[in-house]
Amino acid sequence: MTERLRLASYNVEWFNALFDDQGRVLDDTEASARFQINRGAQLAALGSVFTALNADAVMIIEAPDTNSRRSTVTALENFARRYHLRTRRAVIGYISDTEQEIAFLYDPDRLDVRHDPQGDPAPSHGAPGAPRFDSQLRLDINGDGIDDLVRFSKPPLELAVRTKAGRHLRLIGVHAKSKAPHGAADDAAFKRISIENRRKQLAECLWLRARVDRVLAAGESLIVLGDFNDGPGLDEFEKLFGHSGIEVVLGQGGQTRLFDPHAQMALTENNALAPSSARFWLPPQQRFFEALLDFIMVSADLAATKPAWRIWHPFNDPGVLAEPGLADALLSASDHFPVTIDLAL
Repeated sequence: MTERLRLASYNVEWFNALFDDQGRVLDDTEASARFQINRGAQLAALGSVFTALNADAVMIIEAPDTNSRRSTVTALENFARRYHLRTRRAVIGYISDTEQEIAFLYDPDRLDVRHDPQGDPAPSHGAPGAPRFDSQLRLDINGDGIDDLVRFSKPPLELAVRTKAGRHLRLIGVHAKSKAPHGAADDAAFKRISIENRRKQLAECLWLRARVDRVLAAGESLIVLGDFNDGPGLDEFEKLFGHSGIEVVLGQGGQTRLFDPHAQMALTENNALAPSSARFWLPPQQRFFEALLDFIMVSADLAATKPAWRIWHPFNDPGVLAEPGLADALLSASDHFPVTIDLAL
């Protein structure tokens, strides 16, 4: 018997700003953190998008904050209740030092889910290889023979998932380090910060790939999904390091590969026909810039089932354009667009 499963990855810009400290939705006309969109309008747009996705689970990137006063789980489950979503139960892993968490919102009638971190905790001076994601990795980033200490800006979310038919999957939700040179005052600072950020982003991807190798070696079915803040050929600083973080996670040389058709298009077509999953406004140029940042990568056994990947792009997806109001909702909801995969297990 075939079991069908739809999973989504969705970076929701400033989701945290749509809830109060009790996790209640702020469905009002006050300005949201998104430009020229109020909180009620962004919430309504998100409700429409999540409903249209009709996913069995969504890996939410930039989910609402967890701290001493706020709860990601409470906020997301209130959101699901408000918009009558079947993905009504939430789980998070290690919290970040930012206001952006990685969370998984899922349908408990279809899936059993638990946070299941892998690797051993590293000591204060770090550890090589693939320590636990809330630890520090010891890695020679610069190739100078001196180990650096790497800590995830947002620790990946590792999940053990069991479908109701009993199929076991391992999921890793990712929000890799942003390469944007925030705070650059001049060209020299722009270059220095850009290189530092790319180095950190690559280090995070190397750490993630080390975990991927261990999971694949154990024979588990693996899905790695989220916002990698990177794509092949996305900026000129990639040439300094020889490859993108996406290529690192997908696997290189003799490594066992992960599969994502959108990444493959970007790698083989030199961005000429690459799809995009995010849309940003660039004030200096007074125009929008699109990029492929969001991916769903799967292990070979899952790729062999011929899954269907989809980017819910408001201008490029005929299914979105055929649904009244959905394109506008996607543009109001976030600066990223959801990516889904339909699996037949």
